[in-house]
Amino acid sequence: MTHLTLPDGRLLDIQISGPEDGTPLVFHHGTPGAVPQVRAMQREAARRGLRLVTYSRAGYGTSTRRPGRRVVDVVDDVTAILEHLGADRCVTAGWSGGGPHALATGARLRDRVAGVLCIAGVAPWDADGLDFLAGMGRQNVDEFGAALEGEQPLRDYMAPDFEHLRDPKPEEIVSTLGSVLPDVDRAALSDEFGEDMAAGFREAFRTGVDGWVDDDLAFTTEWGFALDELAVPVFLWQGSEDLMVPFAHGEWLAQRIPGVVAHLEQGEGHLSVAVGALDRMVGELSAVV
Repeated sequence: MTHLTLPDGRLLDIQISGPEDGTPLVFHHGTPGAVPQVRAMQREAARRGLRLVTYSRAGYGTSTRRPGRRVVDVVDDVTAILEHLGADRCVTAGWSGGGPHALATGARLRDRVAGVLCIAGVAPWDADGLDFLAGMGRQNVDEFGAALEGEQPLRDYMAPDFEHLRDPKPEEIVSTLGSVLPDVDRAALSDEFGEDMAAGFREAFRTGVDGWVDDDLAFTTEWGFALDELAVPVFLWQGSEDLMVPFAHGEWLAQRIPGVVAHLEQGEGHLSVAVGALDRMVGELSAVV
């Protein structure tokens, strides 16, 4: 990992893999999550000639917290990453809680972003015509309910899961996240992917739950940009069995992102769609470079 010093003095953890001359694929991790790279994505990005760049959002791992951050504020950090790489252009992708951050990157850095991949990304809290919580597993409903009560109630709610996820074994992820993992997602937790998820949680909670708290608070407020700002190719993937980010979120985004190519996959979940369609996702994204 590399510690990048940002213009405002914060530190940002980043990790880079793949060909040095490849177009950067800036990946926004889920909520919670952090900089460790999923090996399947490493392999797929390298196969497509892309340079995979991951980072820990502010407050995760050893990336300095940015209290009160909005989703759109990630654009500052992506800009700094591109400057560090000396890259004029990139593609970007985000999974789950990383989805809105990828969309923000594409909306506000349209001159530098060739395309956006949004995998099971959450829709805006105040989305017109969408019941944000409908179809979510009980844990997510309770978590967002705590976020609406404020930072301290949210921290109190997160405390038990933090203890289980701060140094988990892959099988413990299933037991801890039981109410938001349908059978198709449990089956997707292969040895390698389970290990990679565990590594991401371990790094995410290295210094506490600040990043997780700030993500949830950002998701329950205005994002700071509009979807109609997107003027670059956007590829959206969503599974019908998802209990973390319900299918209705993908349908809502598919109807409102200009020119989006939407893959609304029947029978897939939150994890399974990301693992099972990775080659098609990265292939689509690399084609716009």
